[in-house]
Amino acid sequence: MPCGGKSTNSKCNRWESRMRKIKRVKIFLFAVLLVSANANVTAQEQPFYQGQSIKIIVGFTSGGFYDRWSRLLARYVPKYLPGNPDMVVQNMPGAGGLIAANHMYSVAKPDGLTIGMLSYGMYLDQLVGRKEVQYDVRKFNWIGSPEKSDVLFYMRSDAPYKSVQDIRSASTPPKCGSTGTAGTDYILARLLEDTLGLKIDTVLGYPGGSEIDLAVEKGEVQCRAMTAAPFFGREPFTTWRKNNFVRVLLYGGQKRDERIPDTPTIYEILEKEKVPEESRRVADVILRGTDFGRPWVAPPGTPKERVKLLRDAHAKAMGDPQLLEEAKKGKMEVEPVSGDELQKLAEKMINQPPGVIAG
Repeated sequence: MPCGGKSTNSKCNRWESRMRKIKRVKIFLFAVLLVSANANVTAQEQPFYQGQSIKIIVGFTSGGFYDRWSRLLARYVPKYLPGNPDMVVQNMPGAGGLIAANHMYSVAKPDGLTIGMLSYGMYLDQLVGRKEVQYDVRKFNWIGSPEKSDVLFYMRSDAPYKSVQDIRSASTPPKCGSTGTAGTDYILARLLEDTLGLKIDTVLGYPGGSEIDLAVEKGEVQCRAMTAAPFFGREPFTTWRKNNFVRVLLYGGQKRDERIPDTPTIYEILEKEKVPEESRRVADVILRGTDFGRPWVAPPGTPKERVKLLRDAHAKAMGDPQLLEEAKKGKMEVEPVSGDELQKLAEKMINQPPGVIAG
């Protein structure tokens, strides 16, 4: 609109004022869009775990290998998570890890900020339909495990049971300590009873393995079944073996352990005792559950992208030279199992033929 002359001054002024307002509005809208775009970019660039704290729920008391592994991983896994979050370990013992497993399944938020290190044997409680079980191991998001470890069965050397045959022929069964029905101790005792007819008086309710070992030392119980890694990796076992305080009566691996070469495997014993093939298959399902090792899981429903971040960080931490050096110094055996492998193992263990479950 051309402006000129007195007659048009007022109209021209109004038009120019309107144009200035429009210009200011455009500048304001542009600024808003720019700030919004920058905010979106910042949100996309900031990792989810930045400034966060991840809680690690351990289903056993402190001092054992479940606890030691979680605390070691908690120092290294954050290095490989975008945002470098803190990791804090919380012990939640009870019922052989069942309390922690139920908590992880039904209570913990599926946001990637709570991880559980649970008992490898928790699948057995589900498999036999124990009423206290509130979880389905197939629906957990399996993150990874630092090791596999076969089981063994030790007995005080001054007890009158020097072999499996001695237990079978004894008028009074030995007393063995156990954390609960998902614990290695309880599982192996029932296996020996079902396949070999051994009678073992299992004392349930110990908070963790360290408490059972103390009970053995005091003479409250005489025996315990456990994974081999801590037996060869920590006190009191180093001293016990040196002083011949305990003896190992059987080993759960498919081959003898070179550290206890005179100890027969349970497979050798089953063969020698001519245990039926179906019972051997049941035994193998139970014993091979040790391939779960000491697993980390996230609750069902955890976003897939966060599960992937956690799996990748766990795998990278297990290759960290400093972690491996610490594990070596602590006599902690290393044989990592990926989250994907654990997920498939959970499916395999639960989807058993009816005959095996009945056995």
